[in-house]
Amino acid sequence: MISYKGLNKDLTCRGLQYELNKKIAINEFPIICGERGFHSCLNPIDIFNHYSPSDSVFYESSIDGKMDFSSVDSKVSSQKIKITKEINIKDIVDISIKFISDKLDWNKKENHTTGYRSASSATGNSSASSATGNWSASSATGNRSASSATGDSSASSATGDSSASSATGDSSASSATGDRSASSATGDRSASSATGYRSASSATGNSSASSATGDSSASSATGNWSASSATGDRSASSATGNRSASSATGYRSASIVNGYNSNSSILNKDNIISKNAVAIGIGVENKVMAQLWCWIVCAEWDEKKENILNIKSAIVDDETIKPNVWYTVKNNEFVEVILEK
Repeated sequence: MISYKGLNKDLTCRGLQYELNKKIAINEFPIICGERGFHSCLNPIDIFNHYSPSDSVFYESSIDGKMDFSSVDSKVSSQKIKITKEINIKDIVDISIKFISDKLDWNKKENHTTGYRSASSATGNSSASSATGNWSASSATGNRSASSATGDSSASSATGDSSASSATGDSSASSATGDRSASSATGDRSASSATGYRSASSATGNSSASSATGDSSASSATGNWSASSATGDRSASSATGNRSASSATGYRSASIVNGYNSNSSILNKDNIISKNAVAIGIGVENKVMAQLWCWIVCAEWDEKKENILNIKSAIVDDETIKPNVWYTVKNNEFVEVILEK
C-alpha cells in the first residue's frame, strides 16, 4: 500500500533512522495507531497534522504487514514501511487533490456543491467551480477559470491560464498551475502551490506551506511553522510565522522571514543560480544563508527580545561569509550557526 511519511530533516522519526528504499519492520503486536507501529498517512495533506512543513521532509512510502487505521484522519500504523521517494509541496497538493477526488462520486458532481464529500468540476473557458463541504474537491481547468474549496480537508485546483484557486478549510490543499494564476490556502496545515508564470501563492494557516515556482512568482506563508518557497526568476518568498522557513532560488530573488527562530535562505537547487538575491531575517533568533555573490541581512535583538540592537548585511564572498552556511548576528558580527537536527 502507498502512503506518505513525514520525517525530521535528518530522516529520523521518534529516534529511529530511516534510509531511502530500505524496509524496516516491527515484530511487537498488536499494531495500534498512535501507539505501536510505523506511522504514515494515506492522504499526504494529513502529514501536516503531525509534522510541520517548515522543519520536516516528506516521502512517499510503501507499507505492508499488520495495520491499524486512525478514526480521525488518514493516519495509519503499519508493521512494515519503506520510504521510496521524496515529495515536495506541489506533490502534496496534487496527490491530496487526487486522493479526495478518487473518493468522490464524480458521476454525481455539479459545478457548485455544498454537501459533505462533494465534488465540483468546471473545464470550460471562463468557468467557475466551488465545493464548500468537508472532504470536498474542486477543479477548474479552463482558461480564466476559478476554483474554490472551503470545507475541511478540501482540495482546490485551477490549471487554466489566468485561473484562481482557493482552499480555506483546515488541512486544505490549493494548486494553480496556469500562467498568471493565483493560489491561496488559509486553513490550518494548508498547502498552496502556484507554478505558472507570474503566479502567486499564499498560505496563512498554522503549519501551512506555500510554493511558487514560475518566473516572477510570489510565495507567502504567514502562519506559525509555515514554509514558503519561490524558485522562479525574480521571485519573492516570505514567511512571517514563528519557526517559519523561507527559501528563494530564482535569479534576483528575495527571501524574508521575521518570525521567532525562523530561517531565510537563498539556495542553488536543480542548477538554478541565484545571483544578486537577498536572504533577510529580521525576527528574533533568525538565521540566514545564501549562495556565492548573494547577500544576507540579519537582525540582532536585545536579551529581552524586545528591541533590535543591530542589523547587519554582507555579501557571500567565500572568504568572510561562506556560501550555504547558516549565519546569525551576535555582538554586531556574523557568526556561523549549526542547526539542530
